[in-house]
Amino acid sequence: MAEFSRFLPWALTAFGTFLFLFISPLLSVVCFGLFVLGWRDYRQTHHAILRNYPVSGHLRFLLEYIRPEIRQYFLESDEEKLPFSRNQRIMVYSRSKRQNDKRGFGTIKAVYGHDSEWLGHSAVPKHADPKSFRIQIGGAQCSQPYSASIFNISAMSFGALSPNAIRALNRGAQLGGFAHDTGEGSISAYHREFGGDLIWEIGSGYFGCRTRDGRFDPEKFAAHASEPQVKMVEIKLSQGAKPGHGGVLPGAKVTPEIAAARGVALGEDCVSPAAHSEFSTPAELVAFIARLRELSGGKPVGFKLCIGHPWEWFGIAKAMLAADVYPDFIVVDGSEGGTGAAPVEFSDHVGMPLREGLRLVHNTLVGIGKREQISIGASGKIISAFDIARAIALGADWCNSARGFMFALGCIQSRNCHTDHCPTGVATQDPARQRALVVPDKAERVMHFHEQTMEALGELVGAAGFEHPSEISADHIMVRDQAGHAVPMALTLPTVQLGDLLVEGVADSLPEPFRTYWSEATPEFFERRARPRSVI
Repeated sequence: MAEFSRFLPWALTAFGTFLFLFISPLLSVVCFGLFVLGWRDYRQTHHAILRNYPVSGHLRFLLEYIRPEIRQYFLESDEEKLPFSRNQRIMVYSRSKRQNDKRGFGTIKAVYGHDSEWLGHSAVPKHADPKSFRIQIGGAQCSQPYSASIFNISAMSFGALSPNAIRALNRGAQLGGFAHDTGEGSISAYHREFGGDLIWEIGSGYFGCRTRDGRFDPEKFAAHASEPQVKMVEIKLSQGAKPGHGGVLPGAKVTPEIAAARGVALGEDCVSPAAHSEFSTPAELVAFIARLRELSGGKPVGFKLCIGHPWEWFGIAKAMLAADVYPDFIVVDGSEGGTGAAPVEFSDHVGMPLREGLRLVHNTLVGIGKREQISIGASGKIISAFDIARAIALGADWCNSARGFMFALGCIQSRNCHTDHCPTGVATQDPARQRALVVPDKAERVMHFHEQTMEALGELVGAAGFEHPSEISADHIMVRDQAGHAVPMALTLPTVQLGDLLVEGVADSLPEPFRTYWSEATPEFFERRARPRSVI
């Protein structure tokens, strides 16, 4: 009987076909269609479940398909961050719509948990004007510095995002006076439509400035970089979602618009190699920075990376000193970042998280005496005013957010970014799906999310007794350690004093990884210097 029950739903479709033949022809046709489906299930050889459970086996695949939505709406707690909590998403939705973002009846956070954090407040709070929350990016070697908001749209390419999403993001940036990072997919017509400030990201595929064989084309670069809308140029060494991993956009997905923006052939695979072809050593990277700054007419040029091997980053720092050439900015991406698709092993187990990476870059620049000359941006799961304040306390000058602005566009965290089936039209090239994203409305929401977040940051900064976020340091944030004790964040962080790395032998007394790897780094190659073998 148990064996027959597996086929009962299929058998009922056959019974229904004849039962409803004269009562309801439509139901009879439906039952017959299900019977044929069951016959196909029983005969096919790819899915064991369907072979054993004709017709009814499809219920398993349906439930699996809607599992993320069921979990998100009915099962997860308000503070369960997978990857963003319901409270975080509601905060963005409320701010983007200029609705009430307040919460009643106290916090639901575990304030005595070992990872609890809070900002100290002052007995003499001040009024901080969010309109002043800008920084000047551009060192002594830059002739066209950029006055940037301290909160901007992080790198997301056209191709990964829909045309309407790009248009809405750029229009929102233009309305709100902040910057929009193009991602490595280059500058499309949709980026140019509304004239919002752009940070042009140059990846290993050199999209928008490449030769036919995929090498860097200086003439094409200079033509685009000289456009007034392009405010800064960012070389992408690695990204948080999949550091050290290249990518391929199959030729079937290379539309005429994507081909035009990226400078690739229509219908051919669009390859983004894992490594750059224009440089293979720290010294060559620094020379490339200087070259791009010259070709751009003196605009700020920097690079983005998710920290991997510490000695490679130290080699870049040493190359700066050796050539006396410095980037205008460095964006530190955390391994917790990621808006599109990445292999599970990379998104879960490769790359340094933002807080450790950010602190390492900050300490290194302090140690070589160049921190004031080089601005630091931070990206990686930054969504709230407190996230920005914490990143600044760790050493950042400004922050970028990708998924925060995706939520402002209407993203519901369905996690279908890689399937082209995005339900809200944000991460898809399907014309029918992207039609749901109405540009004027979503552009307003992008602007409002930025505006409301800056206002919230202003309230935090003022409560701490300051007038600008740059005044916040790790001394002003408290954290609870593993033992449950509340201590200033400054006491938990590795610290390097100004110029320490310029003094011979001092690195041996500094925190890790300086003590182990600083002496092994060289501007001549990314690999470590071989350690002398001990003699036994």
